[in-house]
Amino acid sequence: MEESQLNRRNFLKSGLTGAALLALGFKSDSVFAKDDFTKLTILHTNDVHSRIDPFPMDGSRNAGKGGVAPRATLINKIRSEEKNILLLDAGDIFQGTPYFNFYGGELEIKIMSMMGYDASIMGNHDFDNGIEGFVKQLPHANFPFLNANYDFIDTPMEGKSKGYQIFNKDGIKIGVYGLGIELNGLVNSQQYGNTKYLNPIAKALEMENFLKLNQKCDLVICLSHLGFKYKENKVSDIVLAQSTYHTDLIIGGHTHTFLSAPESVVNKNGQETLVNQVGFAGINLGRIDFIFSKAKNKKVTYNSAIEVIENNFNF
Repeated sequence: MEESQLNRRNFLKSGLTGAALLALGFKSDSVFAKDDFTKLTILHTNDVHSRIDPFPMDGSRNAGKGGVAPRATLINKIRSEEKNILLLDAGDIFQGTPYFNFYGGELEIKIMSMMGYDASIMGNHDFDNGIEGFVKQLPHANFPFLNANYDFIDTPMEGKSKGYQIFNKDGIKIGVYGLGIELNGLVNSQQYGNTKYLNPIAKALEMENFLKLNQKCDLVICLSHLGFKYKENKVSDIVLAQSTYHTDLIIGGHTHTFLSAPESVVNKNGQETLVNQVGFAGINLGRIDFIFSKAKNKKVTYNSAIEVIENNFNF
């Protein structure tokens, strides 16, 4: 981890001015940067929990924060500034406000589709209306749900999700796979039916080997609803990062963890795996900018930021 951070600092201090400017968020308008480097921007949310409106202006800690209108405005602004963007969600889309109780998740999925999400996963609360209730909302989604370690055979979700998705952005190949948490003990058995939970580390190794070694992806991302870290002996994003070889980034959920910057973990290859999570209720939008060498499509460096979503509207 220390060596990786040192390499990143050395890179930013080196003579590669165009790439360094890119990594720090400057426009890629230098000839050097355009010719030699590609920037990929990952935007992400987790545990939004049906928070459609901003928190009320009641003097509480989160007053005025969150809300889909400010989030959409921010995402559109970033899209106007950046060329290559992936927008991802790490689960628990449902449950938390009367919108879910009244509309059953239809509004949440429609809004995510309108905002242009590229992929999401199912969190444990996405089973709160039963697996049939989730399937009922799928026609409103124009993005895939990725769950590599949920076996949906003999359930209404059979054939309606996939383990991974591959995206191509300006010559950069990105493989994204999803991992869900153990449902037993968190969700009533009648709500998830015959869904089978598969070992997340085993499935992660299978997915990352396929995406990196077989499909030759330049970046491998895991959308995880396992939770950031636990005191007890339980699979978490940190454990997952330590147990894998080719996963570059884990975008997490479930534990509502606010990270001011991605956690850097040394993986089985001795390389850096980033773990990030941005709280809950759509209060924050996570952002990680990766810089790739065009010549070799090799990840060179990254820069991260947390975008706080606040209500700037008069309603």
